Amino acid sequence: MSEECCTPGENIMILACSGGSNVGQLSNQAAIELTQEGFGKMFCLAGIGGNLGGFVQSAKDVPGMVAIDGCEVGCAKAILEHAEIPTKNYLVLTELGIEKNKDFNLKADDIQKVKAAVKSVCE
Repeated sequence: MSEECCTPGENIMILACSGGSNVGQLSNQAAIELTQEGFGKMFCLAGIGGNLGGFVQSAKDVPGMVAIDGCEVGCAKAILEHAEIPTKNYLVLTELGIEKNKDFNLKADDIQKVKAAVKSVCE
């Protein structure tokens, strides 16, 4: 087994909504940066939504997961429910006080806030 198996967050699957608003893109950017920093690994939510067997099974088998929705519409959560995948950890960015809009000039402070919230919900 790899020596990296016990790295904090290493086995956490990160599923980001990546929707067509600032909060969707904040979800996506936070997932990218957390993966680059070694906290979990971003995974393809669209593959689960497309009911692709390998994607669905991987999500069912993973020891740790966090789903990040940008807003209360809850697309990521709905995809997981449809695929009968338990939502292990869940976060909605608008509940962090980030207002949903169409401004795609993402603020570094918001990205940091999301990353901190993801780490917190996974503890």
